[in-house]
Amino acid sequence: MDLSGFFTQNPKAAIAFSGGVDSAYLLYAAIQCGAEVRAYYVKSAFQPQFELDDGMRLAEQLKADLKIVELDVLASKTVMANSPDRCYHCKKMIFSAIMKEARADGFSLLLDGTNASDEEGDRPGMLALEELAVQSPLRLCGLTKDEIRRLSGEAGLFTWDKPAYACLATRIPAGETITEEKLVATEASEKYLSALGLTDFRVRRMGDAARLQVQADQIEKVIRNREKIVQELKQYYTAVLLDLEPRG
Repeated sequence: MDLSGFFTQNPKAAIAFSGGVDSAYLLYAAIQCGAEVRAYYVKSAFQPQFELDDGMRLAEQLKADLKIVELDVLASKTVMANSPDRCYHCKKMIFSAIMKEARADGFSLLLDGTNASDEEGDRPGMLALEELAVQSPLRLCGLTKDEIRRLSGEAGLFTWDKPAYACLATRIPAGETITEEKLVATEASEKYLSALGLTDFRVRRMGDAARLQVQADQIEKVIRNREKIVQELKQYYTAVLLDLEPRG
């Protein structure tokens, strides 16, 4: 089955929309196939502002129907405890919120952007999607990440080369309690490094220190800007460490 066939069979659906490569292409394809769709973006403390900005920009480009759902993920003690299966509980909470909104809007089918390259062992939240009967058309149609990037580029979507991004909570080690303060520190630090021109990097928490993971070709840039980076990030961390083992 291809996406055209999928949307012929499922002409009306809600789409869990993150502003990333996969959900952006899924939204585009649904519209191109003539389906009646509405995109739902969940705004929470786990998502940085730039993801929402990208989502709104993409929706405007596609003239898509976008609904922003605000969710207080920090209200869940289970999610805040940050156990190794946190992603399952968080995903269940997020998709349940989307499903509630979607059903109230008249949508009975919920889709997400999981693709054929995503392995269940790498995505603990997949169990939550299965339990909630969320369908993943990109995966069902055998579309891999590389294919989705290529098709997105051909479609003129600015998201085609957007680096993969995991939520802010992933910067905090499993077992360490998630707090708003830690999330704010992560987002502010990563926003600053992004403004310096770094891409596809992470600022991970290690105790009270920040551990920078960057691409090999960007290590020199970090060292050149060492003093500025240390001064900025020490507003939030007691120390700033550079991981010499390149990210990715």
